Amino acid sequence: MLPVNVVTAGLGFLLGLSIGLLLWWQQRSRSDAKIKTLVRTLRADEESGLSSTSQLTAAIATQQKIRQQLEQQLESYRQVLHSAPVGYLQVDDENRLIWCNERARELLHMTQEHSPRPRLLLELVRSYELDHLIEQTRNNKKPCQSDWTFHPASPDPSQLSKQQAYALRGHGFPLPWGQVGIFLEDRQEAVTLMQQRDRWASDVAHELKTPLTSIRLVAETLQSRLESPLRGWVDRLISETMRLGTLVQDLLDLSHIDRGSSQCLHLKTTDLAELIQAAWINLEPLARKKQLHLDYVGPEHLLIQIDEPRLYRVLINLLDNSIKYSPPWQTIRVQLQPEEPVADTPENAGAIAKWVYLDIIDAGLGFAESDLPHVFERFYRADPSRSRTISTSEGKTLPEPATDVISVTDDLRNYGDDRFDLHRGSGSGLGLAIVKQIVEAHAGSVTARNHPITGGAWLQVCLPWQT
Repeated sequence: MLPVNVVTAGLGFLLGLSIGLLLWWQQRSRSDAKIKTLVRTLRADEESGLSSTSQLTAAIATQQKIRQQLEQQLESYRQVLHSAPVGYLQVDDENRLIWCNERARELLHMTQEHSPRPRLLLELVRSYELDHLIEQTRNNKKPCQSDWTFHPASPDPSQLSKQQAYALRGHGFPLPWGQVGIFLEDRQEAVTLMQQRDRWASDVAHELKTPLTSIRLVAETLQSRLESPLRGWVDRLISETMRLGTLVQDLLDLSHIDRGSSQCLHLKTTDLAELIQAAWINLEPLARKKQLHLDYVGPEHLLIQIDEPRLYRVLINLLDNSIKYSPPWQTIRVQLQPEEPVADTPENAGAIAKWVYLDIIDAGLGFAESDLPHVFERFYRADPSRSRTISTSEGKTLPEPATDVISVTDDLRNYGDDRFDLHRGSGSGLGLAIVKQIVEAHAGSVTARNHPITGGAWLQVCLPWQT
């Protein structure tokens, strides 16, 4: 009887031999297929009556013609990019500039020197945002977009004071072999027009504040001196005056936040969970009319550095929005979730970013897909299904073009005071714009979408967590 190891070795040899023969057979089959294809091609050439030299010459001529056509096509594309009104640049996998058109040189203030070899983009343009867009596009392997303010750098120190910063928008898209193409768009004209619009709205609001206050005082004086049939007209006059006053105050608040940005904030340590409860208690009488309930999910206490009155304004606007568009007998879900991401590299391990996510979800009709990119714009007209209705003197109802919430006219520093009065007139159309401005002033962000389960609006506020 043979030993066990001898039997095992024999079985291993037979198994290896079988695998080797199988691989050899597959390779042989592939070679035979290639040979048969080549033989058919040679037979076809022999039937045509051409010699091997003529066939080779014809193949070379065909390839040269195809190459010339491709070069002409490439040159036409370059001419189009060279004359395009937008800038275009292309970098390789090592962020070396391969090619750019004249518009890109103008926008990035690059010199007209042409180097025989590709140069690093960082040597030509000092822009962290542009480098970040390139890396983001390369890593994500999909088109990316970024807006930033470009500050040109001049080698002449005497020209530094004359260099004007301007807004740029970059569109990056990945290319083969790790290359990235960037389209550059000058956004300064659009930004200037937007600033002029905001300045005009602020000036008009400032001029309207005094006469509106006078009209309201006169109407309130007449209210107690008129008989009952006429008093209704004065009540409507006061209501509309208060509505205009709310609109004026919202415009002034937006202008104040725009000018001061984060400098206008008065940060202090605040319990965000308690602030949410305070905002809901203030709006609970409105929710009780529709039998709506609050479902709060999150920690009982969460300390964070915020401007308390302004963030209270954000909560009032968002919660009121949910109450307004939720059907009766539904639940409004508020979820507060602190998150502490783990540092990816040792370099940023000492400065780990902390964020707090605040989600407010209702069970209403949600936003139309076409409205989602614009819900935070000022005076944007949303779909009528999310617009309020106002009554006319004939008893009819008309949709009101508003996408946001009722704004608060009183000083929010008195939010815990009995003097705090939430006027329930028609909205100003600026509530969500104010929310966005306040959140961004806190270095945070706010997004709007529809919840996949409830189908209602889902507004998420992301704030940096600083205690």
